[in-house]
Amino acid sequence: MLSACSSAVAEDGDTVRVDYTLSLSDGTVYQTTVGNQPLEFVIGKGSMLADFEEAVIGMKTGESKTITIAAADAYGEYREDLIITIKRSQIQGGEDVKVGDYLTVTNSDGRTSQVKVIDVSDANVTIDANYPLAGEDLTFKIDLLEII
Repeated sequence: MLSACSSAVAEDGDTVRVDYTLSLSDGTVYQTTVGNQPLEFVIGKGSMLADFEEAVIGMKTGESKTITIAAADAYGEYREDLIITIKRSQIQGGEDVKVGDYLTVTNSDGRTSQVKVIDVSDANVTIDANYPLAGEDLTFKIDLLEII
């Protein structure tokens, strides 16, 4: 008897489990699920990068694929206008802030995001509000483990 999933391909609306390895353009492995918890998501729900979801569509269980997503189609280009200098006194606990720290900021619409401290002086703190992968072309090696 044949298994129904043996020849099935991933389609929009399917819940899938994948392993992936994310590498940057210089070859640095940024993140991987291999050997850890696989990633489970619903294709088309928008929880993943659109190009990542598109790449999984049409894959069969056990299939592997490598794709590269340009920075503009991933997390956008790096923006200098998102480098902001603020007074230390505007930051709760600002006297203890150091380069490399991440701060949580609340936007005007109530959403929170993480910003990275990139410079400090006696009076000011400079933060980078770019997404950590902004400006990076991303290469994903995707292994489709299961169509649920």
